[in-house]
Amino acid sequence: MAFTRLSAFIGITLAALQVANAGLARPVFCPSGHVTANSACCALFPMVDKLQTDLFDGGECGEEAHSALRLAFHDAIGFSLRGGKGGGADGSILIFNKTELTFHANGGIDDITSRQFPVFQELKLSAGDFVHLAAAVGTANCPGAPRLQFMFGRPAPKAPAPDLTVPEPTDSVTSILSRFADAGFSPREAIALLSSHTIAAADVVDVTIPGTPFDSTVGTFDTQVFLEVLLKGSLFPGNGSQPGEVVSPLHGEMRLQSDFALARDPRTACFWQAMVDDQQRMTSEFKAAMAKLQVLGQDTRKLVDCSDVVPVPKTFTKQIKFPATFSKKDLQLTCKDLPFPNLATVAGPAPTIPPV
Repeated sequence: MAFTRLSAFIGITLAALQVANAGLARPVFCPSGHVTANSACCALFPMVDKLQTDLFDGGECGEEAHSALRLAFHDAIGFSLRGGKGGGADGSILIFNKTELTFHANGGIDDITSRQFPVFQELKLSAGDFVHLAAAVGTANCPGAPRLQFMFGRPAPKAPAPDLTVPEPTDSVTSILSRFADAGFSPREAIALLSSHTIAAADVVDVTIPGTPFDSTVGTFDTQVFLEVLLKGSLFPGNGSQPGEVVSPLHGEMRLQSDFALARDPRTACFWQAMVDDQQRMTSEFKAAMAKLQVLGQDTRKLVDCSDVVPVPKTFTKQIKFPATFSKKDLQLTCKDLPFPNLATVAGPAPTIPPV
């Protein structure tokens, strides 16, 4: 009797496993030697290699990688839940660049669109797929970054996005949060998306100092920017005060007025502060917010998940530190609900951050 019951249990268990496994996609072995979950993604692996070679200097977390991520945001945020503000993540900023690059908020994006356009024409992807694949690949070159989702199959854009869809550093917190909400993002998701500033730099806030980074570790996707924006500022990195800029704590570092305000506003300060030295939180929230951003305006039922074509980024496991000569006494904290992590200070004199 016991043996009969055991045999019946094993039979039921094996049947259940067979049903479960039937729902799992079998791996597809591509001609390139790569493995993917969907045969439609095989054509993308050689394209990823070309992006790395022709656009990202062989796989570097350099200016083109930073700019590709910025371009994806500026493209996708041209969207409203109520309609009338563009097609979202459709690549319109690349196809209709003569229109969209005239918008003030898109200043400095002409360099990356010029770099990308010949590669885009050669690969023959839709503009939306190209812009958002390039962003995912470029970001993957930065140690510490999450492996971003990539959905394949966006149709061609129909029209340029209108002006005033991209938040600017001169905007108030209320205005910024309202624009994000109109596109479907909460204040917490807005702060998550600003994790991109960890590898970003400013070209046109102060035109005398292009390539001025927003934190002292611009080549690493870490939480350093969330720390340094909370430090007391004392200087401008270039030609004095410019619109959209406030004083920075470090020579050679740009602090955006909008980042400064969001880090201290009661609606967002705790979301900002929670990111400090919490790499897992920053990357997971950024990945989720980007997955949402990069399909704005798209019919996801018609897209194929080709995330496995995106390279796996190198990990970052170190604890961030206060820049040399700074400590907790230099913080400007408005979130009283969270304990601040104990961080060491880099040894040596105060640094000067080089441009990228």
